[in-house]
Amino acid sequence: MTPDLKLQPLSPDQLSRLLRLLEQGLPIHPSPYAHLAEILGACETQVLAQVQQWNAQGLFRRFGLVVRHRALGISANLMLVLDVPDTQVDRVGQLLGEESAVNLCYRRTRALPNWNYNLFCMMHGRDRSAVERYALQLLQRNRLQHLPHAMLFSVCEFKQRGARYARACPEFCHE
Repeated sequence: MTPDLKLQPLSPDQLSRLLRLLEQGLPIHPSPYAHLAEILGACETQVLAQVQQWNAQGLFRRFGLVVRHRALGISANLMLVLDVPDTQVDRVGQLLGEESAVNLCYRRTRALPNWNYNLFCMMHGRDRSAVERYALQLLQRNRLQHLPHAMLFSVCEFKQRGARYARACPEFCHE
């Protein structure tokens, strides 16, 4: 690119397509941004400029990858659910979210009268009994063993991927 030429921004269609492509993850390619540019009919500099702009705007929380954990032998997937008093759930959620073995931790609304749990934590490991022991230790270490809780292990994986937001959304995604 010559210095006196201004870089043209991507078109609205290219922007939309780039976002959808990035949600799928970077292509496994020696030059992933050049490859994306080729798909979009753009140049690598345009793609990189847009990704940098989106990053500066705070669009990305992180750039990462989704590991197929079962292929690595990590098949003991535990969801620890707790019934935490509403006045304490934010504090307890922060506390459990800081645990290194907790991969996801989130609050949900109870579905009374049958489902009293409002805090969920996901942990993954190779051995079911080891993950269960760790969860019990986590409860004791944080003085939470007195709270009603349950340990739910995954039985079958039907789908695993990163979240998708740019795809054509059903009605509930639009304001």
